[in-house]
Amino acid sequence: MERNKHLLLIRFSALGDILMTVPVIKALALLRPDWQITVVSRPFVGSIFQGLAENVRFVGINPRQYPGLGGLNKMYGELKALKPTHVCDLHDVLRTKYLRWRFKMGGTPVTHIIKDRKARKAFLKAAQKTQQETSFERYAKAIARLGLVTYEELTTAMKTMGPISPMGSVSSMDSADGAPLQIGIAPFAAHQGKIYPLNLMEQVVSLFDAKGAKVYLFGAGEEEKRQMEAWAHKYKNVKSMVGTLPNMAEELKFMATLDAMLTMDSGNMHLASLTSTPVFSIWGATHPLGGFLGWGQPMERCIQLDMPCRPCSIFGNKPCQFGDYRCLNGITPEEIVERVYSL
Repeated sequence: MERNKHLLLIRFSALGDILMTVPVIKALALLRPDWQITVVSRPFVGSIFQGLAENVRFVGINPRQYPGLGGLNKMYGELKALKPTHVCDLHDVLRTKYLRWRFKMGGTPVTHIIKDRKARKAFLKAAQKTQQETSFERYAKAIARLGLVTYEELTTAMKTMGPISPMGSVSSMDSADGAPLQIGIAPFAAHQGKIYPLNLMEQVVSLFDAKGAKVYLFGAGEEEKRQMEAWAHKYKNVKSMVGTLPNMAEELKFMATLDAMLTMDSGNMHLASLTSTPVFSIWGATHPLGGFLGWGQPMERCIQLDMPCRPCSIFGNKPCQFGDYRCLNGITPEEIVERVYSL
């Protein structure tokens, strides 16, 4: 294989989708240590990629600071100055379509992710749900289409590399017999159809607290911080982690020390999945077979109800047709706690 390759990989949002690039990029970096790999994404995820591998570089760009066509041309100029030999668009939105077109017109080989929206719509309508192509596989195929590495090489490397914590992270600790369970809970997601009702989640927190488990709450923003601190004040074994860690990499390191994580179909599910910590996820409007389950997570740790109306959405952004989100309200707090302890 030729040396001196410089791959530019672009993905701006959303958090979960960005984090799903991590296993693919890590595998590529290990497979081709002589290549330079530059990841372009939003600045707040930089700490994850900066410690991923020696040959991975991160460039943080906030697209809002590059408005209009003039802004896109400015962004292109800055990315072109990095002198990539190949470009892969892992986002495929209007902004990145333009960027890759500019690179292509300049003679740089480019590829992009194929989202296959038709297959996603068919999945929602299918009476029998089958495993859909995952984002990890779609990313790997997009990179493989550059012709520098095969899809088989890349997926084999992904399967054999183990947990994907950034360099310098701590390993998950084995709990001694009789020691209290240490569990992280991330109760929020981007859309209501993916959020277990907070009144029920408080009951989950209360049940863990009553069993003597150490509960650590994860979230972001002032509203989530207020909610988490209220629960932490109410229950003696509960602590809010919101705003206590300096960056996402440190949050990942902390998650790696826990016995388990309980999340929604959310960015925190994908973050926790980069460690060896078991991740239990609650599913409502969306479905784990839709292609967005966390890296390496088994179906047995997915908590969901078998209902004819679900999944009603790939991304969870559609309102409930009944107005009551019965797919989430029907899951009891006791069932969730029992599932965690049983596995």
